[in-house]
Amino acid sequence: MIMPIRQFQAQRMHAPRDFQAIARQPVCVEIGAGKGRHALLFSAQNPEKQLIAVERTREKFLCMQKQHGAEGQSNLQPVHADAVPWAVHALFPAQVEQLFILYPNPEPHNPAQRWLNMPFFEFLLSRLQSGGRITLASNIPEYIAEAQQQLIEVWKLPFVKEAVAPDSARTHFEIKYLERGELCQQLIITKPAGYATRFDDFQPLQGQKPEQAAQ
Repeated sequence: MIMPIRQFQAQRMHAPRDFQAIARQPVCVEIGAGKGRHALLFSAQNPEKQLIAVERTREKFLCMQKQHGAEGQSNLQPVHADAVPWAVHALFPAQVEQLFILYPNPEPHNPAQRWLNMPFFEFLLSRLQSGGRITLASNIPEYIAEAQQQLIEVWKLPFVKEAVAPDSARTHFEIKYLERGELCQQLIITKPAGYATRFDDFQPLQGQKPEQAAQ
């Protein structure tokens, strides 16, 4: 079933608590970074790239923050926030080189909250550079199949579907699923040159209140 997509109301988003603006420079972003295993690996292996790892759950964020303090990658910035308002207030148009959404909550009782079914996904696409990539991984075949259908029918984006290698170990969930013998898959989604969204000219709110943004 194709999910209908409403227009995202970016101007109504309140800034996350303790919001801090970021510089207008190319970045990579991980949404739902958990305890930070992938973020720490990626930043260590790609010292030339700046990665912002966003995690909403306080306990997981504190684990990531602690490990980051021990490892000390200067190109990694852990952020404790809900990714939706954080992206609206922090990210500039066409700023993101790579976006990682690895093993998100499948939202079995609320399909409208799956990432490619959300109006917010259009906003995310506006933050992605031309040629930028989104990596979406899941161990649930139906989740990948639905996302694939949305990419074809709604978002009109090119993608490659891959099976995750059995020895991959990017996240704690991935390790657990692969050890159980489950099939993990990922979609590598590319934003083509000239791809347009309704938010291409929308500038970050930078901590403004919604009523300020409306002025």
